[in-house]
Amino acid sequence: MYESRILTWEHAVALRHTYRKIGMRLTMTNGVFDVLHRGHVDYLAESAKFGRRLWVALNSDESVRRIKGVKRPLVSFEDRAELLLSLKSVDAVIPFDEETPELLYQTLLPDILVKGADYSIEQIAGAKAVVAAGGEVKLVELVPERSTTNLVEIILERYGKG
Repeated sequence: MYESRILTWEHAVALRHTYRKIGMRLTMTNGVFDVLHRGHVDYLAESAKFGRRLWVALNSDESVRRIKGVKRPLVSFEDRAELLLSLKSVDAVIPFDEETPELLYQTLLPDILVKGADYSIEQIAGAKAVVAAGGEVKLVELVPERSTTNLVEIILERYGKG
């Protein structure tokens, strides 16, 4: 349904070039977004307030497995992308196969890079490149007890492993 808003890197670079020409501020964030929940929705809505467009760099399934283990993701890339794109706050999704979106951020150099306040700016992939290019890094407070890890714990507690 939203395939046209899942951008290849090449398409993203071309669009980014156009945005720069017309002075449109691009905000980016990234994540796995496995089991979309209220914490994600609130975080993305806050992130979108910083610029004219919000693009989400989304870990591919292979990337998620390397980071979180063979049992993840719980939801496929295609489904995670479709869910994100159904939100008013998200304008586009860009897949990445690496463990971090560092190279993607170095390539696109968004005007604003957003991450959750559970990170320090020094920990954020791509932050140095974005700031060096004149961009900003913003931290957004997270909704307490609203995380995929929290949801999985609740499910296991209530329903066990059997």
